[in-house]
Amino acid sequence: MADLLFECFSEEIPARMQSGAAEQLESKLADALKAARLAYERIERFVSPRHLAVRVTGLPVQQPDQTIERKGPKTSAPEQAIQGFLKSTGLSKDQLEVRMVGKDECFFAVTEEKGRDTATAIRDILEKILTDFHWPKSQRWGAHSINWVRPLQNICCLFDGAVVPVTFGHLTANNVTYGHRFLGPQPITLTQATDYEAALEKAHVIIHPVRRKEKIHADMRQIAAQHKLTLVEDEGLLEEVTGLVEWPVILVGEFDASFLNLPPEVLVSEMRHHQKYFALKNPDGSLSNRFVIVGNMITQDGGKAVIHGNGRVLRARLSDGAFFWNQDRNKPLSDWAKALDGVIFHAALGSIKSKVDRLCTLAPHIAAHIPQANVKQVVRAAELCKADLVCGMVGEFPELQGIMGRYYAQGQQEDVAVADAIRDHYKPVGANDDVPTQPTGIAVSLADKLDSLVGLFAIDERPTGSKDPYALRRAALGIIRTILDNGLRLPLKAALEQSATYYADAIFKHPRQETVEALLQFFADRLKVMLRDQGIRHDYVAAVLARGDDDLLRVTAKARALSEFLATDDGANLLAAYRRASNIVAAEEKKDGTAYHGDPDASLFELEEEKTLHAALLAMAAALKSALETEAYANAMKTLATLRQPVDAYLERVMVNVDNGALRKNRLYTLSLIRRRMDEIVDFGLIEG
Repeated sequence: MADLLFECFSEEIPARMQSGAAEQLESKLADALKAARLAYERIERFVSPRHLAVRVTGLPVQQPDQTIERKGPKTSAPEQAIQGFLKSTGLSKDQLEVRMVGKDECFFAVTEEKGRDTATAIRDILEKILTDFHWPKSQRWGAHSINWVRPLQNICCLFDGAVVPVTFGHLTANNVTYGHRFLGPQPITLTQATDYEAALEKAHVIIHPVRRKEKIHADMRQIAAQHKLTLVEDEGLLEEVTGLVEWPVILVGEFDASFLNLPPEVLVSEMRHHQKYFALKNPDGSLSNRFVIVGNMITQDGGKAVIHGNGRVLRARLSDGAFFWNQDRNKPLSDWAKALDGVIFHAALGSIKSKVDRLCTLAPHIAAHIPQANVKQVVRAAELCKADLVCGMVGEFPELQGIMGRYYAQGQQEDVAVADAIRDHYKPVGANDDVPTQPTGIAVSLADKLDSLVGLFAIDERPTGSKDPYALRRAALGIIRTILDNGLRLPLKAALEQSATYYADAIFKHPRQETVEALLQFFADRLKVMLRDQGIRHDYVAAVLARGDDDLLRVTAKARALSEFLATDDGANLLAAYRRASNIVAAEEKKDGTAYHGDPDASLFELEEEKTLHAALLAMAAALKSALETEAYANAMKTLATLRQPVDAYLERVMVNVDNGALRKNRLYTLSLIRRRMDEIVDFGLIEG
């Protein structure tokens, strides 16, 4: 068995592309090795700013031989067809095998294909991977014809200690790699794939991204503790800086304490988004004027010049923030809001000001379904929620939209609920973000997202495939999470229809009601995705939604109860019985050209199983109605479970298609009643498997 090492060495790969590139390289190579019948023990991927590599251990040095069988024509086929088959296989007639296929004798060509050297197969595999490799953005350089994310400088490929001459454009693979640009720039000659990590570490490159990330995190926490401070954890930034450095060096910088008068979000945002620094907290939880720098260089002065330079840059940025902070507060938010006429929401949907006007009328309608919501506060929050978009601070730091509006509203003595709603109406921003929990913020948040969805669906700016430029999937999931997490009884269809009334007829590329129905399906799809991640199958959700309910709280509760019920023996067996009963009725309806939807006549019952089942169906009707009215769906499922034994007994012992027409019809009515009773909860016919 032998090992393979393959590395592409280039100029700096953007941090955001590194993880995806490493996964793509590993996945493509794994698939190609499998297709080439090359089993292996382990595959590992490595990536740093300038290295993209994969190592495979435990590969055979030779492909296994392969027996290839091709089915030919029947032995009774015309001679011309047989000769054509012989020509395509390169065999003579006496080399063919004859086998029975059904009732026919057929020719088979059986050939042995000798396995190639693995090194040769690997060369072909890797050259194809390089040619087909996809980058979100790529470039050409010099006079070279190949595309890569950044200029590609070298390819290293070793198998069983020998170079595999993989060719890509002007480059041919060798056994050389390179270390840190400044701390270890000399070429490194490799003799074995297993030497890779250790050789690079000697040249000041931690090539494994997980190890590099863990070291950065541990070193930052350690240096923070040395200063009696606490690191402000930031997983996204940690992931990013891991892709920016090869040999992490952790330093602590400092800015003027007078800047601590700025809102902490301004300080953290500036450090995080613009400078890639990590914030630190004092023991009392307040923000410190010190910060962590993740460098990529060991310097002779211990990093003093680096710290000084970074501090100077941050001071200039924070000075801008201080200027905007003081300048913005001189003008009321309501004045800023007047300038929203000049900010376009969407070319076909008008300005942000027109959007705000719609929110001021839609949000009160939504507030009617939110306990303890104050309509006056809701309208005021809607009026001001977008005002900070035109202030200086948000113009300089767009990621602070909503946050700065809250601070400015607080400074102008707006109600606390109004100020908080200005910040919270953007929530949730991501899958892990909190949803708004205060009534005013909930109302404005839902109105904002509903308005965007309705408007953009109206003009056919809908998500397609993986493309969702307006983040409408995120908006819909945000609405769903906000409704469910706050236990809201919001009729979604009515809310969408209400929102649609605030848009002119001319913008709708489809009828209004068709647009609303498309949105309801869009929400249904998002709900299925969300509940699937919680272990609830999509067809269970579809079965619940088929009853036409748009109360997401009720739909979710019913889907959970259904999932739990069908996981039991009673549930699984009753579902099987439902299908059997439904299939019998459907088949007879099709044959007879009529529908069997009537109630069975008890006077026609001949067998005890008929009477028992009918009694069970009657008994469960009242209990089922009560459970559904009180939304006790677990109890509704338990009520259904009482049908299992009588239904099983009926299907086992009662002959439905008897010669007596009246009796047959009555028994079909009984089977139809089973279906109708069960479908009162969900459409069991939509459940798969």
